[in-house]
Order: sequence, then C-alpha cells, then structure tokens
Amino acid sequence: MNELSLLSILVVGVHLVGIASAAHAVMNVQSSRGAVAWSISLVTFPWIAIPLYWIFGRNEFQGYAEALRSAFVEHQDIAHQAYQELRHHTTTSIPQPLASLGELADRVAAIPFTSGNQVELLINGDETFAAMLAAIEAATDYILLQTYTLGDDRVGNAFRRALVEKAQQGVKVYLLYDGIGTRKLSRMYRQSLLRSGVLVNVFKSTKGKWNRWQINFRNHRKILIVDGAIAFVGGLNIADEYMGYKPPLSPWRDTHLSVRGAAVQCLQGSFLGDWYWATREVPEVSWEVLPRQGIDQTAFVLPTGPADRLPNCMLFFVNAINQAKHRLWLASPYFVPDDSFLAALKLAAIRGVDVRILLPEHRDHFWVYFCAFSYYEEMQMAGVKFYRYQPGFMHQKVMLIDDAIAAVGTVNLDNRSFFLNFEASVFVLSQPFIQDVEAMLLQDLKQCCLVETSEKTQPLWLRFTARVARLLAPVL
Repeated sequence: MNELSLLSILVVGVHLVGIASAAHAVMNVQSSRGAVAWSISLVTFPWIAIPLYWIFGRNEFQGYAEALRSAFVEHQDIAHQAYQELRHHTTTSIPQPLASLGELADRVAAIPFTSGNQVELLINGDETFAAMLAAIEAATDYILLQTYTLGDDRVGNAFRRALVEKAQQGVKVYLLYDGIGTRKLSRMYRQSLLRSGVLVNVFKSTKGKWNRWQINFRNHRKILIVDGAIAFVGGLNIADEYMGYKPPLSPWRDTHLSVRGAAVQCLQGSFLGDWYWATREVPEVSWEVLPRQGIDQTAFVLPTGPADRLPNCMLFFVNAINQAKHRLWLASPYFVPDDSFLAALKLAAIRGVDVRILLPEHRDHFWVYFCAFSYYEEMQMAGVKFYRYQPGFMHQKVMLIDDAIAAVGTVNLDNRSFFLNFEASVFVLSQPFIQDVEAMLLQDLKQCCLVETSEKTQPLWLRFTARVARLLAPVL
C-alpha cells in the first residue's frame, strides 16, 4: 500500500471520527446552541475540533456520584446519623413567598434549610484571613481546608505555618486543592506539609476511566471547617492576590462568610465527598450540630457540580431570581450566563424588579471579560442595569433578593460555575444579615460607574471581540 493510499485512509478515518463525535455532541451537549456549534465544527474541521471536543466539550463528570454512593454504603451508619441530625434542625419558618426554594432544596440537593445558624460577612482579605487563621489556631480536634488556588507566597505560607503548627500539636489536618487551579504549587511547599503530618491531596478532574483527558472541570470550592464547630466559605482563595499584594488588580475586592450551626455540617459533607473522590477515605469528624444560643438564622448550603443529575446550580439560581419582587442585586467577576439565566434576569426587570449587576472594570481573563459586553444591549432593553467596579478587581459572588434572602459563595455568573465547576453557596434568610449585605453592596455601588453605552456605540474592534468571546461562552 503506497503513501497516498495510507493518507486517504487516514483522512477518511478522521472525518468518520468527526461525524461520530458530532453525533455524540447532538445527543449529549445540553444546550442546542452548543450542540450545533460542536457538530458543525466536528464535521467541517475534524482535525482541530475532535481533540478540542473530547477535552472541552463534555459537561458530565463521570464516576463522582458513583463514588459518593460507594462511600454511603461503606459508612451508612455515620451517614444516616449525620442526615438525621440535620433533619432535626430543619427550619419550619421559610416565608411563604420563598417556599418553592425550600421544596427545590429538598428535591435537588437533599439538604434542608436549617435553623439555629450564625452567619457573618467577612469583607476582603484582611477580615477573612485573620478570622480563618484565628479559627485554625483555636483548633483542638481537626481541620478541613479546601481551596481552588493555593499560593507559595506570603498568604499561602502563613497558612502553611499555621497548619504545620496544629499538625505538630496532634490536630488532624486535611488539605485538599484543585489540581488545575493549584498546578504551579512548589514541591517544597507540599513536602513541608507532609513531613509535619498534614494530609495533603489533590482533586483531579482527570481521575477515573472516562475522565482521563478532561481538563475542563474544576473544583472551585473554598471551604475551611474547624472541629465541626465553625466553617468558612466564599470567594477568597489562599494566595497573595486576595490580599491585594499583586498589582495591577489590587486593591482586591472579595467577600467570604463565617458560619456556625447546622450549616457547618452541610459544608462538611461537601468537603468529605470531595476528599473521598481524591482518596477513597472518609476522615473521622464530628456530626454534632452546635446551634447558636440566642441566634437563629435560617441558612441553606448549596453544593453543586458537574456530577449532579440535573444542573442544580443553574436551576436553583433561576428559581431564586424568579422570587424577586422589588430588588435583585448581583455581584460577580464574570458575566457569561446561559439563556435560561438571561431570560430570568430580563423577566425580573420587565416586571419592575430593580435588577443591578456589579462587574469589575479591570480584567483578569481576556475572553471572559469581553464576553460580558455582548450582553449589554439586550439586557439594558429589558431594564437590567450594569455597574462596573472601578478600584482594583472585584471577585465577590453575592446575590441579594428583596429584603428576603442573600447568598454568598463561590458561584460566578457564568456557564463554568453553572455546569462545569464544583461550587458551594450559602443562602441566608435573616434580616440582620440581609441588611449587612445591603450596606456592603451600597458601598460597592458608590465605587461603580453605571454602564450607559449600548453595543451600537462600542468601537468595531470591541463589538467583534465580544461576539467572538460569546461564541466561546460554553467553555469560558
């Protein structure tokens, strides 16, 4: 067989694989727009599109749910005890206008809204890291720490020293970080922790038979739990930029939470699921709920990810938006939502809700930043207002609905958070907390500029860049 014949067979083979992959995309890609884009690319440009599709095109994370079921069978007595403890603290005081959120929580997350919590805002790195390090210092039994980015820098080393000290005191310390978000962590940093007895593991999205080439998934959760009594969750990773040490994005604007009460055990369950995926082991932890005396805040923890049977993150956020009657304020570093989320925002604005979306003026990711410009005109026509935060970079993920509910967590307003990332958010029904969030966002709005330009008044290069970026929205 000559070289020309071999080349012909190779070309035909690649195109057949492209056609088969296009059929797979039609059957499995969730959005019709994404399915059309992938199938056309796979048939037309198979040499380029085939590897891209099998790395970036899938949104189902294989094996994770099966691993959790295995963990449940292996530790069913503990799991049953923990679940019954949470059920004992299920709240009965969800306001009627938000009753559908409680029903949805039970159905998609199997975690209830709980009572007896204390949730406090932590604004920016100074407050957040000081509170986290103080909690670590006070630990007597165990520490569970999970982060997306862990830096070998001033902030990262402050946490390293704190964890090493507690491990040397006999406290059990578990550290889990995302394999892609923390891919540059030095070997010396990790070895220093391991030598001191800290149990360090990586959450690998490529683990498992069907995930070998999947680098599209991330574990974006940032959770700290100490002794089962206090937890922290929110937007801040453990690295210098989150303290504003890295210009030109400084000062860095972010929001975190400290949590006490039954919501701690909900966050703990999320961590243990991720730890089991990484290690096939479950640490011994306390499931005793310690409700706060004299404080009774209702809270709901929403852990979501690409292993969910349904797109729980998007469903819950859209349902929450649909409850808004007067006000819907959202803060996010990125705005690359799917069509259902866009429709919910437009409908809210059309029915008279004050819809405000706070985004950063400065950018840290090129395509994600410019993609937001492509949504301005259609959203402004419906009455949605965009604000650009001027000083430094704004990285917080916050939602405020009426005077009824507020949420802080790790979820960005983009397809990656809705469909591809493992995330965690805390929704709080408490007037003092809601007032704190309102005051915080009002301060942020004072440092924002209202976006008044439409797409038609944008320069041609900006319109073109934004539209190209929007084509990439499913994987941004």
